[in-house]
Amino acid sequence: MQVTLSAPTTTPSQEGHRLGTREYRRLAIALFAAGIATFSSLYCTQPLLPLLQAAYRITPAQAALSVSATTLALGVGMLLVSPLSDAFGRVRFMRVALGATAVVGLACAVAPNWPVLLVLRAVQGLALAGLPAVAMAYLREEVHRQAHARAAGLYIAGTAIGGMLGRLVAGGLADVLGWRAAVGGVALLALACAVTVFALLPASRRFVAAPASPARLARLTGRLLTDPVLLALDGIGAALMGAFVAVFNALGFRLAADPYRLSAGVAGLVFLVYPIGSLASALAGRAAGRFGQRPVVPAGVVIMAAGGLLTLAGPLPLIIAGLAVLTFGFFAAHGVASGWVAARAQLGGGGTGQASALYLLAYYLGSSVFGALSGRAWSAGGWPAVTAMTVALTVAGGLLALALTRTRPLAQAAGERAAAERAAGERAAGAPAAVTGTT
Repeated sequence: MQVTLSAPTTTPSQEGHRLGTREYRRLAIALFAAGIATFSSLYCTQPLLPLLQAAYRITPAQAALSVSATTLALGVGMLLVSPLSDAFGRVRFMRVALGATAVVGLACAVAPNWPVLLVLRAVQGLALAGLPAVAMAYLREEVHRQAHARAAGLYIAGTAIGGMLGRLVAGGLADVLGWRAAVGGVALLALACAVTVFALLPASRRFVAAPASPARLARLTGRLLTDPVLLALDGIGAALMGAFVAVFNALGFRLAADPYRLSAGVAGLVFLVYPIGSLASALAGRAAGRFGQRPVVPAGVVIMAAGGLLTLAGPLPLIIAGLAVLTFGFFAAHGVASGWVAARAQLGGGGTGQASALYLLAYYLGSSVFGALSGRAWSAGGWPAVTAMTVALTVAGGLLALALTRTRPLAQAAGERAAAERAAGERAAGAPAAVTGTT
């Protein structure tokens, strides 16, 4: 029987927001603001670590916990938020997350003692968890497929600018008004971004509630945790992010000490190397599209290690050059690895959101653990000890990346299985059977 299939008709709401429409512009501005709020809040205390050490009379390792507590809580929180947003909606989660982030940030600015500040920073990390994974899911659902890449790029650009802006604002305000005003200023920036999101972000039109099934989550998680390639990619994310954050955590102490004696605001200018990460991600993505992920990730790791070694130099320009090289290598490797996780999970049978959440958990766990240890390394052996730790981490990530070059792509394996199944079917039928459009 011949079957004629007609293309399904779709309404604009089913297609998603198209490029150039008023709704798309509102969405793009809102998510750009959300990216700024998220990452300016996440790392706002990084340039303030020497000031926190002096204010609370704590060690450099303890001061670094103000970053680690937030990143760890963010990573853990994302595992909970991703399935909950499937059940309760994306926009609600993002609005609540941004509002809570700003309010807790203001509370951090008036924390009476060190333990209270650490608890508030951890709570802020949990609030921030409502943004990264949920924002990408919202984009997939609400933006037309032809505009999805551009919208996602705007959000990622917002996160990069937010990470840089939060550090610059905090450092500049700290020079003039002290660390409390610096933290409060970043919280006000997050509040302004939250108001922008509340006012502009369009309501979900294509969201379909999917109540979380513990059995399904357990099944997906079990499959993802037994895939050696995904586990290696998680390890790469943890090692490289640990090395990257360790360098920037300890850098504030180095630049505040002899012979540099830079203020927090001036030292914070080194974070202007961050836009290099956006360029690195784009170039690495193109290279991965041409040559595959397997050779690109090790190349990024090698570049990152070279940058770390260059920071051993004494002259400040060479230190900044080393940071630029380190940043380029990190974002090149991380950008490709994170995309590889989603692609691998999809080809393996689904669970892309859960796979991404597990990768980000490892990523932020590396940031939390090794970011905190950077303070101990600085106290024990100065910058050479910090460099030794970060290079060791990049070597560990590089070995995992090299191991992945010997694995077979899932797409290739799937194609071979499909070809074998077709050949078996043809042999069983006794002749090739190529029937199209019939049942």
